[in-house]
Amino acid sequence: MQAALNNGITSSLSANRKPAIPSYNGRPDYDMANALKKVSPQAQARAKTTATNFEAMFLNQMFAQMTSGLKGEGPFGNTEGTGVWRSMLTEQYSKSFAQAGGVGISSEVYRTLILQQANRAS
Repeated sequence: MQAALNNGITSSLSANRKPAIPSYNGRPDYDMANALKKVSPQAQARAKTTATNFEAMFLNQMFAQMTSGLKGEGPFGNTEGTGVWRSMLTEQYSKSFAQAGGVGISSEVYRTLILQQANRAS
């Protein structure tokens, strides 16, 4: 009985709740809020995936440069396959970083993609 009552209360509260306004640099982003209304949820999901993949690619390039000067010491040894293993490791690092929130590039790319799509829809 109590669970049914709680579900009824929370569902009525969530039905009356207005969608949160996104923020940009710590301030309400009304442009983004209006743009999100014009762009379909599927397009929003594709834009989010594209932005995350772009950040992963950027981070992969950055990590590759960071590790390019390393000698073949450590767990990889000094073999012919060291470069291949190191590139696969940096690729996985970059994907993990991007999926965990990254360094902020994907949020900027996502915002730009959504605003562009909303402008085209207008």
